[in-house]
Amino acid sequence: MKLFRFKTLAAAAAAALLTVPALADVNVGVTISLTGPGSGLGIPEGKAFKLWPSTIAGEKINLIILDDATDPGKAVVNARRFVTEDKVDVIVGGSVTPTTAAVAPIAAESKTTQITLAPVGVPADQVHWVFRLPQSFAVMAFPLVEHMKKHGVKTVGFFGYTDGYGESWLKDFGAQAEQAGIKVVLSERFARSDTSATPQALKLVAANPDAILIAASGSAAAMPHKALIERGYKGKIYQTHGAATPDLVRIGGKDVDGSYLVSGPAVMAEQLPDSHPSKKAATDFVTTFEKAYGPGTRNQFAGHAYDAHIVLAKALPVALKKAKPGTPEFRAALRDAIEGMGRTVLAHGVINWTASDHGGYTNETGVMLKVVNGKFEVEK
Repeated sequence: MKLFRFKTLAAAAAAALLTVPALADVNVGVTISLTGPGSGLGIPEGKAFKLWPSTIAGEKINLIILDDATDPGKAVVNARRFVTEDKVDVIVGGSVTPTTAAVAPIAAESKTTQITLAPVGVPADQVHWVFRLPQSFAVMAFPLVEHMKKHGVKTVGFFGYTDGYGESWLKDFGAQAEQAGIKVVLSERFARSDTSATPQALKLVAANPDAILIAASGSAAAMPHKALIERGYKGKIYQTHGAATPDLVRIGGKDVDGSYLVSGPAVMAEQLPDSHPSKKAATDFVTTFEKAYGPGTRNQFAGHAYDAHIVLAKALPVALKKAKPGTPEFRAALRDAIEGMGRTVLAHGVINWTASDHGGYTNETGVMLKVVNGKFEVEK
């Protein structure tokens, strides 16, 4: 009887070990848009996550990747699962601004760091736990406005999403344009799910500004661009860093030739000067990603997923000195370590997060590109 009881207890203990994650494992919850309107962002991000090493700073990394279908409600469900069931140490995502914003309250409530893959503004009570990998709209608007000034643009039309992405771009770009003496003469908006933007395009063409800025992302950025060309617009067309993806030229075709866009440095690694601080990190990203997925597959969004690994590689060793993964103390220590990393070179630029700035990029970050014969080229 004693032998039987010992075996039973041993079996129970073994089963418990199989069902409870080891404290040494670092659990990372990832919510991205593998389907839906944002899949042009989420799919390359997912590919980049598959290339993460199995260990970082000597600790096993468990990536829990869930599709939020570009739906803020689904992103909330994913985030709730991460903090209640998976007991994650950090949340990465979402792919687009609305899903990212939906996750932020849950990250703050559970005191779990959220590293975002989309630019987002959050209320003051959530900022403490949210760190943004994408460059801020203000930082990326800077080279756009400088380029417009250089090319004599005096009036500009705005053609952007109806959601937070479009609203934030209009606010930050508009402020810098005004300071530069560039007037936003008309603002038109469209939803991410729209399949046509003809009425808005007609209004913008009729206004005939010197240039038009399209604030959209992924494959959706091509639709308003084509609408403008098809309605006879002859001025300069600019795109934001959300459009820095092969989908723009794949879907836009010849209509996007000659247009300009701003991008993080990772997309154009080979064309960066050797003096650029991100040259090595950007080259490493491109080499790794395109070895796995083929030439020309890199894009802005995969670069952010790659950079999230660089962040954890620097912050984890610091946090591990204070607490063990899977505990509230570790989550707090990891947050503090990320905020205190100091100057950190990423594939997408140099970041320096501080207690008052969880965006952290400088105005030198954005790289101006031009579409030439279906390819992105760095503007000289």
